[in-house]
Amino acid sequence: MATKLPTSVFQRLFSRPSPLRRTQERTCSLQLRSQWRAYSSEPAPPPLLAKMKGDLKAAMRAKDATRLAVLRAILAATLNASKTASPIKTDAQLVALLRKTARASQEAVDGFRNAGREDLVEKEDAQIKVLLEYVSESGITSVDEAALREMATQSKVDIVADGANVNVGELMKRLLAPGGPLEGKYFEKATLAKIAKEVAV
Repeated sequence: MATKLPTSVFQRLFSRPSPLRRTQERTCSLQLRSQWRAYSSEPAPPPLLAKMKGDLKAAMRAKDATRLAVLRAILAATLNASKTASPIKTDAQLVALLRKTARASQEAVDGFRNAGREDLVEKEDAQIKVLLEYVSESGITSVDEAALREMATQSKVDIVADGANVNVGELMKRLLAPGGPLEGKYFEKATLAKIAKEVAV
């Protein structure tokens, strides 16, 4: 008659994972650790963008319709940009988006005013105020046309001193280089391009 093993022995035998299962578990664990490292290495969002995400929750709680509309529009635009070749990675890029949105709202204000829609004028004006509030809080330096021209002229002097050829491409390269005079600053790209063409002559 076969000897009956205690139940506890069977439980230990069948609860012990097989070598294949242990290998699968180790592989899964390694994959999860690898994914965690990949996620943790992703760059942090721009400080201003992080602030705006926090402000969105506050605006929802306060039922601040104007701020809520602005924040939702800007956050949606940054999300759309993240799916393109030009994602918003810096506060300077976010400020450019804020200013662009403010300009579009100002154009809408002009149209509404001409149409006698003062109710819509007030609404757009309130949103412009919120947009410019974030611009001022960003700490990003805005470079005007005079300052851009001065920077471009100095870069031209440096190019000549280095014995290199002065052209628009080289001028733009030096102005926009990491650590260059325009790094981390807001400026109108069209204005810079125009000045670079004039200075490079």
